[in-house]
Amino acid sequence: MKLLGLNTLITGGSQGLGRHIVETYLAAGANVVFCARTTADITRTTSELEPKLQEGQQLIGLTCDIADPASVAALFARAAQLGPLHVVVNNAGIYGPIGPTEELTLDDWTQAWSINVTGTLVVCQHAVRAMKPLGKGKIITISGGGATSPMPRFAAYAATKAAVVRLTETLAEEYRAYHIDINAVAPGALRTRLTEQVLAAGPAMAGEAMFAKNKKWHSEGADDPHLAAELCVYLASKESNGITGKLISAKWDPWKDPQKFREQTQGDIYTLRRIVPEDRPNNTSS
Repeated sequence: MKLLGLNTLITGGSQGLGRHIVETYLAAGANVVFCARTTADITRTTSELEPKLQEGQQLIGLTCDIADPASVAALFARAAQLGPLHVVVNNAGIYGPIGPTEELTLDDWTQAWSINVTGTLVVCQHAVRAMKPLGKGKIITISGGGATSPMPRFAAYAATKAAVVRLTETLAEEYRAYHIDINAVAPGALRTRLTEQVLAAGPAMAGEAMFAKNKKWHSEGADDPHLAAELCVYLASKESNGITGKLISAKWDPWKDPQKFREQTQGDIYTLRRIVPEDRPNNTSS
């Protein structure tokens, strides 16, 4: 088991991709502290997963609002009772306002930023404080399509997810000397509560194309969330040691071939950067 004995913390772990990550980490032998926003979600998840625990394995569920620094501090204080913290997964996040950008309110914009970016930052701050004395650690942040391509009518989501990826790259360089590997994961198109939000918003607010895609994912299925969960296992394991500062696609990148993937990650592949004319093979500029 790749994560046997590792102490891990996962935000937003009661549903959607977060729930899959919790289950996959437990199956890989990890001890898991996870959080959700409501007591009901915590109770339901722990009651369903506790019967599957191995002897001596620990699963702890706690309520936490990652937009509240005091709540995050309490989460990490409880996680510290397990012992050294080895892995943190930033999964909690929201779409934020859906609709024409000129109509979004600053309150909705601020809420999306507080959860997706500031919440991620605060979690990372606590994580590196715990990991620096160990001289090692793994931090994984769930990103998404908004980080790499424009998303009309989802301005807050796209902007915050791009910010999260640049934050990931920055922290990776800052804490490289402490052997703390920090990466972002693009999980693919998943059928989660976010899909329901797009359908509820309707084509007039979400846009015809985005609504149609989500309607198809809802009825026919989308990408397998277990693939992203397994990538999170890989990034938490010793197998990925030294790979840091990357945005990795669960679906498209060759992470299942560790040797090939490690060779590719030596340069600026899987990072955000500006494309210049010289990057194009048909460039004709002098």
